Amino acid sequence: MSKSKVAALQIGSSAAGKARTLQHILSFEEQIRASGAKLVVMPEALLGGYPKGEIFGTRLGYRLPEGRDAFARYYDNAIDVPGEETQALADLSAKCGASIVIGVIEREGNTLYCTALFFNPDDGLVAKHRKLMPTGTERLIWGQGDGSTLPAVKTEAGVAGTAICWENHMPLLRTAMYAKGVQVWCAPTVDDRDIWQCSMRHIAHEGRCFVISACQVQPSPAQLGIEVPDWDENRPLINGGSLIVGSLGEVLAGPLHGETGLVVAEIDTDELVRARYDFDVVGHYSRPDVFSLSVDERAKRTVEFKS
Repeated sequence: MSKSKVAALQIGSSAAGKARTLQHILSFEEQIRASGAKLVVMPEALLGGYPKGEIFGTRLGYRLPEGRDAFARYYDNAIDVPGEETQALADLSAKCGASIVIGVIEREGNTLYCTALFFNPDDGLVAKHRKLMPTGTERLIWGQGDGSTLPAVKTEAGVAGTAICWENHMPLLRTAMYAKGVQVWCAPTVDDRDIWQCSMRHIAHEGRCFVISACQVQPSPAQLGIEVPDWDENRPLINGGSLIVGSLGEVLAGPLHGETGLVVAEIDTDELVRARYDFDVVGHYSRPDVFSLSVDERAKRTVEFKS
């Protein structure tokens, strides 16, 4: 069937840690099943947390001991892939009959990655994408992904791909994913600004694909018991804004602000042929004689042992 329901789950990481966050995610099982969604997208860094306002004791040229302690706590709250949390998410996918795309903080060795994981109901964890370019001071705490994790995953809702938060502003990454035939563009984020809504509509219109953006929602720093310098105590730390966009840039559902919830819409992948009639960004509207893009999908390793 070309028609299906898709959803964005707007939810925030728990200050109590990954176990409490996972429990909260799993509590949506009945709501997801009732929605009939075949693909559910969850926010960036949901499991592991997005430490907005944290400076990890770093000043240009030096780092304080308390920053190392903060990083150690953050590392402990990250997840292993695969691990017990991914098994629980695989089980949720199977029980709901829905594919899941979720943002996590993944640890490998002593490096952390901002990662999006893909789960299918019959196969469990099927793919992952590591954020290629952490933004600003995210580079203090996250490593960079490489071209080996740029999946396009078949789901019941269509071929799904992902870009995490400001990766969505990388034109060459978008071009690479369009060339992979992405029909449903999944955008886990913590960007709650109005301009983000414009970006999501632009990507849908440019790629002639459906876009699902899932943003975290967090109360004010005062409610969380944390200090963020120069922050209005009444302003939410992250205010959501999850939405679903159609293949010509029209908003199908959302944006949802200031609360936890499921944003649901029906999509029809047969519409994509009609949408691309006058604009196929990597097809008839491209100029390969003038422009070309080379994508290196090899995994990069600093040390390679041969025997």
